[in-house]
Amino acid sequence: MGGDANIGNFIDDSVALRVEKLRQEIERHAYRYYVLDDPEVSDEEYDRLMVDLRALEEKYPELVTPDSPTQRVGGKALDKFEKIVHQVPMLSLDNAFSPEEIWAWYGRIRRIVPESIALRYVVEPKIDGLAITLIYQDGKLVRAATRGDGYVGEDVTTNVRTIPAVPLRLPADLAPSFIEVRGEVFIPVDKFRQLNEEQASRGEKQFANPRNAAAGSVRQLDPRVTAGRKLTFHAYSIAQSRGISVGSQWEALDLLKRLRFPTNPENRLFERLEDVVDYAQSWMARKEQLPYQADGVVIKVDSFAVQEELGTVGKAPRWAIAFKTSLQEAQTRLIEIAVSVGRLGTLTPYAVLEPVRVGGVTISQATLHNQGYIKDRDIRAGDVVVVRRAGDVIPQVVCSLPELRVGSEPEFSMPSTCPICRSPVYHDEEDAAYYCVNAACRAQVVKRVEHFASREAMDIPGLGEKVAEVLVSKGLIEDVGDLYRLQVGSLAELDRFGPKSASNLVNAIARSKGRPLDRIIYALGIRHVGAMVAGMLAQRYPSIEELSKARVPDILAIHGLGESIATSVVEFFQLERNRMVLRKLEEAGVFASRAANKPEGGSLKGLKFVITGTLPSMSRHEAFELIRQNGGEVRESVTRETSYVVVGENPGSKVARARQLGLPLIGEADLLSMVGGEQQKKEGAATPRPRESV
Repeated sequence: MGGDANIGNFIDDSVALRVEKLRQEIERHAYRYYVLDDPEVSDEEYDRLMVDLRALEEKYPELVTPDSPTQRVGGKALDKFEKIVHQVPMLSLDNAFSPEEIWAWYGRIRRIVPESIALRYVVEPKIDGLAITLIYQDGKLVRAATRGDGYVGEDVTTNVRTIPAVPLRLPADLAPSFIEVRGEVFIPVDKFRQLNEEQASRGEKQFANPRNAAAGSVRQLDPRVTAGRKLTFHAYSIAQSRGISVGSQWEALDLLKRLRFPTNPENRLFERLEDVVDYAQSWMARKEQLPYQADGVVIKVDSFAVQEELGTVGKAPRWAIAFKTSLQEAQTRLIEIAVSVGRLGTLTPYAVLEPVRVGGVTISQATLHNQGYIKDRDIRAGDVVVVRRAGDVIPQVVCSLPELRVGSEPEFSMPSTCPICRSPVYHDEEDAAYYCVNAACRAQVVKRVEHFASREAMDIPGLGEKVAEVLVSKGLIEDVGDLYRLQVGSLAELDRFGPKSASNLVNAIARSKGRPLDRIIYALGIRHVGAMVAGMLAQRYPSIEELSKARVPDILAIHGLGESIATSVVEFFQLERNRMVLRKLEEAGVFASRAANKPEGGSLKGLKFVITGTLPSMSRHEAFELIRQNGGEVRESVTRETSYVVVGENPGSKVARARQLGLPLIGEADLLSMVGGEQQKKEGAATPRPRESV
């Protein structure tokens, strides 16, 4: 009996070994076919290997693993996509549409990085698909998510597993313990045409363009549908990792290839910007012959140390730019030049168009920027105009075609009264802007409420533009402070509401009282104060009360903030109507928790820190909160005033600067010991936000 057991174990080991060898062979052939485009075997031989593996797994189901090649197709349909918070934000890019704009970008870089530091540049085709992030642990794919809004995406792991070009597991001899890879899922042009032909033959809706096809395919609740869509993938960056070290984008692309990720064969490395511009222009001239749809190239500064020094502006990195020259244009008739009113009272003209399709999207409105833009191009209502759209940029009217006029087209001038409230319009000749002077203007109030409730601000679900319009028009609110006085009974009587939706909105508004200070500052809608500036102000002023007392010189002392921001902040708190709103918010309890959380002392009081590199167990935001809550201050730049530089993995040039100045370098463990260890870390934890990546 014991002998039979030994024979059984021997057979099981043999089967497991055969299964593993089949998987390795199939993965190698798939890599050569989908990544290298250099197959070694016929399709029939590849199919035979899959049949053999599937037969063994059916006979021995205990040997089936999620990373087996047989698990790419099929799977249980999903009910919904779960939300995923990106530890490293998936940033957007600024655009350049001419060589001159690329050189202007270079000029902005050189204002931060001195000429003595040589730069190299990586140029990568910008494929028009769906940005995806892939997370591997111990070499196995465990998570795939869409970009979403850059901070929160959707879990599409089951669907991405069906894409043959995405490795389910990485080579064992190279795979790090953890790696997050960014890339683009797309559908080749020939496969897109084939897909639309199949859709048409079944009487189903056809896709407008390959990008929509890729996005729609990845977001199918049934992964079997995704598997049939012929999607592929190119990797373009490493967002974060453990166990490996690369110092540049070009090194990262090389590592991705060695890890068996497909990368674009037209990626290039250059040492001179002149060569970058030449290559980008020549590439754009032949992009229509490429097997995929692309709308330009991405130019990146190669060095990660320089990238870190350059940082980001808003949601875009300073160290990268998208170059697009082949813009998508169409002609249509401009029906009317209308004027919208923003939350700060700014009047902005826009074109109401006869609907026209540009780049697979139907456009009925386009921006006209300002009166100067309209006058310089002699754009009039009734004109036939050229409309341009590039990628996700808001459509704009490029020019009019005056030779097609009939003679009755009137010249445009900005209105002297607000189109919404009929109050006088103020014209600021210095910035060429027009403003409605009535802060109680319904359009302004609606926009301010919409901004206040937005995700990056107070994050009040269900309170968008249409609901804000109802609340303002029915007289339930006059400003954002009135939101916290809304009652379920009065809401339930309005259009678009019932008892349940009214209760949901009141509860959502009440929950927003717990938002951090930086989001409250951003929600107030102060001119020139975006989310990033709000965070800098929150670091310096731990309460709204203290911020309201700040003066221009105080704010100018904050590194990176200029005259226009400082003046705008001070003027905001001086206006009585704003102080009235702040009193309402304070009475509602929106500010109470912030004042109570102001650090009065702590082991780091009076110390100034700079953080560089990726810390072992804390994100930068967590370290920032830990330092702040213990009385310390975090700064962006290393100066003689810096007390300590906290150094993590892959640090940037700040380390060299610190050594030059003779400043102490410490690690995460040293920082934790300074504030009392692990418990302090937990108390200071916040939403993680490590190094940004695109």
